[in-house]
Amino acid sequence: MNQLLMKPLRQQNRPVISYVPRVEPAPPEHALKVDGFRDVWLLRGKYVAFVLMGENFRRSPAFSLPESAQRWAVQIRQDADIQD
Repeated sequence: MNQLLMKPLRQQNRPVISYVPRVEPAPPEHALKVDGFRDVWLLRGKYVAFVLMGENFRRSPAFSLPESAQRWAVQIRQDADIQD
């Protein structure tokens, strides 16, 4: 292929932004616990995971599937080596 016609995969000078979990004292009162999932709550139509770390909760980004939020919570637990 002609290299001049191909676009780069991403802008080279653009930094990669990673998500930093928010720290909250507790899940919001208006969030609804999702049955069948340990850490997943329904918040404003999206699924959010809250993982207790020490005395505070880590909040995930919003997901469209509850399974995705639970996977995020499991990964955070593994990364922090939290025992159940």
